[in-house]
Amino acid sequence: MTLIDLLGLLGIIIAVGLLILLAFHGFSLLLAAPAVALLAAAFSGQPLLANLTQAYMPGVGRFIVQFFPIFLCGALFGKLMDDSGAARAIAQGFTNRLGSGRAILAVVLACALLTYGGVSLFVVSFAVYPIAAALFRQADIPHRLIPAAITLGAFTFTMTALPGTPAIQNAIPMPHFGTTLFAAPGIGLIAALVMLGCGMWWLERAARLARQAGQGYGRADASDLAPHYSDADLSRERAVNASAFDPAELAHGQRAAHNPSFALALLPILVVMAVNLLMTWVVLPHIDTGFLSEPRWGNVSLAAVSGIWSVVTALVAATLVLILTNRARLPALRQSLDAGANAAVLPVFNTASLAGFGAVVAALPVFASVSDALLAVPGGPLVSLSVAASTMGIITGSASAALTITLDAFGPALAQTAALAGIDPALMHRIASLACGPLSMLPHSGAIITLLGICGATQKQSFGHIGIVTVIGPLLGLIVAILLGSLFGAF
Repeated sequence: MTLIDLLGLLGIIIAVGLLILLAFHGFSLLLAAPAVALLAAAFSGQPLLANLTQAYMPGVGRFIVQFFPIFLCGALFGKLMDDSGAARAIAQGFTNRLGSGRAILAVVLACALLTYGGVSLFVVSFAVYPIAAALFRQADIPHRLIPAAITLGAFTFTMTALPGTPAIQNAIPMPHFGTTLFAAPGIGLIAALVMLGCGMWWLERAARLARQAGQGYGRADASDLAPHYSDADLSRERAVNASAFDPAELAHGQRAAHNPSFALALLPILVVMAVNLLMTWVVLPHIDTGFLSEPRWGNVSLAAVSGIWSVVTALVAATLVLILTNRARLPALRQSLDAGANAAVLPVFNTASLAGFGAVVAALPVFASVSDALLAVPGGPLVSLSVAASTMGIITGSASAALTITLDAFGPALAQTAALAGIDPALMHRIASLACGPLSMLPHSGAIITLLGICGATQKQSFGHIGIVTVIGPLLGLIVAILLGSLFGAF
């Protein structure tokens, strides 16, 4: 490796370190990402303005062009689920049916259903926390376990493992591998069961040990029954780095005075699932899409866009059903729609900014050596992909950002290597999604910091439990998925 290459590698390391530092202290990625990208380019002796306009901005633009419809539709749906009371009705319905005797399971399943149905994890956190706090108080389960219960249901298996989930972490691999949201469904389901089983075992064990030690809920007053949200600006910057929804918009619009029934609240969630399934397996495969090969449509195949089309159609259909069935509970519909649309903008631009950073790094001369070293990792493309996505997860503290940078930088080389090895693209999709999650949930993660703020808990009180359910369990699920995929292929 030449001196120029060594300087280039040093520049990448310094840029990554600064990116972590700036993101942790709440600096906007709209400023931090291009600044550190140009710093890396400077260390490699590359032209700065050319990198800004010809590498960084195209990277930003590609991400927005591909994924803004999902961010927009998801944020609109999540905001209306919140304002209509449907999210709270679903959470309350689960807790009423399972009762305080199964408080942990009730919270986990409520979060899982909402996020699998397309509701943003922060909308879910705000909706579920007050109900979880009341239920845990009634069951005399320590308050410190609430954040872990929410993360198990909202931040793990429904984000990366369950086939069909409309989470952005499951959508990002689609254009890279020509796959759908249902890629490798069997492997995804098994990984999800590993995550859920590990997490539930730990949380039930922790509750049992606390009971044996005479530790109860641990808070004397009822002030904790409302979501906490302090230091809003800093929390907002951290939160949007890890979510597809800007939590600052939750306060806008007008919430319903009364929640819908459990069945009515559940209807839009079922619409998301059903329409997504129908679009993927029935509608799109049987319509004539030959026109996509024309230059004006980008000369693409159906496989490159079908996943995006399916999830966008599903979210739009569910949003229309939600409005029609809850119109009386949405007295400020225009304001709610405006807030939902606004909630998509900062998250998509933040993640796109990280995609631009990845594009600059991938264009540096030294990156060829980095790519070769990654592809030389023992275990083949599945392990190389996992190592890359996990490393980016540690760096960014964001699963979506980690996946975006990994696939933009290494995706073509990994896809080519996988094809030569006879590995199904669906398996690469599922492993990519699974790998981006676990190590993005460390204490510096914007999602974890924001959730702890919502719950009024501290890292010292709760992260030990969060770490087991969001890091250890998903890592076990990833290992199982790699082993199964290596032995049996995609299924």
